[in-house]
Parts: sequence; structure tokens; C-alpha cells
Amino acid sequence: MASSEPMPSSEQLAHYLEQRGELSKPWMLQLLRLTKLKEAKDSMNPEEYEGRLQEAHADLMRLGEFWKGREQEVFGGRYQPSELIEPLPGSPEDR
Repeated sequence: MASSEPMPSSEQLAHYLEQRGELSKPWMLQLLRLTKLKEAKDSMNPEEYEGRLQEAHADLMRLGEFWKGREQEVFGGRYQPSELIEPLPGSPEDR
């Protein structure tokens, strides 16, 4: 079922990821990359768009099984701190 909420722009997404300290996560960078590609689609010819989409897909596949052990965080959107004590992203203790 499609959400009735509009997708954020790449600028909004980048700002959100930066605030949460998630710009270093490769799957989040891929999400940002795909959002920017979607925004630029109308200014590209179909072959160029398809080529860039294939490149993005290939890069995503090279990430491998990065999600192993992090399923809740990656697929459920719920951050779960590791067993080591660490501050939550964006908390006052986060540097």
C-alpha cells in the first residue's frame, strides 16, 4: 500500500540524515543517491537514467549483507544500541 505522505526531497533527506548522524551509513547514502536520481530523471534521457540506475543497483549489491545483525535498525527503522554503552544519535551525550 502506498503512503499518502509525499517523499522528502533529497535536500530534506540529507538534512535529516545529517541531524541523525546517519550520513556515514552506506544504505542511507544509497537512499539519498536514489532520491537525487529520481529528482533528476526528467532532465535525463532514458538511457542515461537507466545507466545510472543500474550503477546504483550494482553499488547496492556490493554492500553485501551489511544488515546481518542489524535487521531491526535497517528494516524496521528502530535504532537499537549495541551491547557496548554508546549514546543515542542526536542525544546530548552524542558528540
